[in-house]
Amino acid sequence: MKTFLFPAALAASVIAPAAASAQALPPATIAVVDLDKVTTDCNACRTANAALRAQVTAQENREKALIAPLQTEQKSIQAAIDALKGADADAALQARIKAFQGKQQQAQETAGRGRQQLQRNREYMSQQVSAKLGPIYQQVMTRRGANVMIEIGTTLASGAALDVTNDVLAALNAALPTITTNAPAASQAAPSR
Repeated sequence: MKTFLFPAALAASVIAPAAASAQALPPATIAVVDLDKVTTDCNACRTANAALRAQVTAQENREKALIAPLQTEQKSIQAAIDALKGADADAALQARIKAFQGKQQQAQETAGRGRQQLQRNREYMSQQVSAKLGPIYQQVMTRRGANVMIEIGTTLASGAALDVTNDVLAALNAALPTITTNAPAASQAAPSR
């Protein structure tokens, strides 16, 4: 029985220090980055944001162009209804109202599709930037000797020596010369068979 206890005790004495050292973590070397500055000031981001603002303006103009004739038609229909002084609308007026409602619904759907496309464009632009930033974070951390990177907005305070924003920005400018501002068409669900 003694011969079995000795090897077990020896194994435990060898394993215990190894397990303790495996749990020890290196001291944290932290870097901070201002992501708002990076995503606002990168060259491709500036160009893409300007293009997106132009898309938003174009969408607003399309919506105004859709709404203007509808407002005029709505006033005309309302005047015709008011002229009836509570009497029932004739078939022609009812047909005008129904046609107006159809046009109004179509305009709302068209405007909604435009807004959805703008949202897809924003998300697509963000995806392109995010795809490049992941590897850049690792490169900057390795070059600067950091093992943790934190967004500056999540810190209470940090020293200027910890800020790697300019490093990340320079690397993003090199890695992402352009951003596509038009998202691919939304995928259609395939009909089930």
